[in-house]
Amino acid sequence: MAEQKNISFDITIYDSLEELSPKYQALMLEAVSARKSAYAPYSKFRVGAAVEMDNTEIVIGSNQENASYPSGLCAERVAIFHAGAKFPGVTVKTIAITATSDAYPVSVPAAPCGNCRQAIFEYEFKQKQPIRILLMGETGSVVMCNAISDLLPLGFNSSFLG
Repeated sequence: MAEQKNISFDITIYDSLEELSPKYQALMLEAVSARKSAYAPYSKFRVGAAVEMDNTEIVIGSNQENASYPSGLCAERVAIFHAGAKFPGVTVKTIAITATSDAYPVSVPAAPCGNCRQAIFEYEFKQKQPIRILLMGETGSVVMCNAISDLLPLGFNSSFLG
């Protein structure tokens, strides 16, 4: 019989933003600020992301919708792609993500979509270091994941391409 292997997850849930370290509070507040520049006329769901780089720079992004839905882009990918373009070769340390809605209060953290998880996974694989992820709604608890593998345990990377 083959040896059984288990996958574990390293996720911490904080009751509020105030429980985070001042550094992570500040990063999440950058994401909250970025959320205000979201272009979300169709979904009314605004997402902001803030990426902390190893060189101490913070890069932000917000979701940008389009009437042709596949043409829009999520805040997470806007931020991480901008970070990669602006600071090539610099390690991404942390991504803070927050969401709100014009139609209802968002009191639970909204996790990145599959496309965003894959994009973050690519950066982790490329830099050979985990990227911490902070997730928050408009209010309420904050989820901290120590790597994207906590949200995408069986990710696809270039090692599959030979």
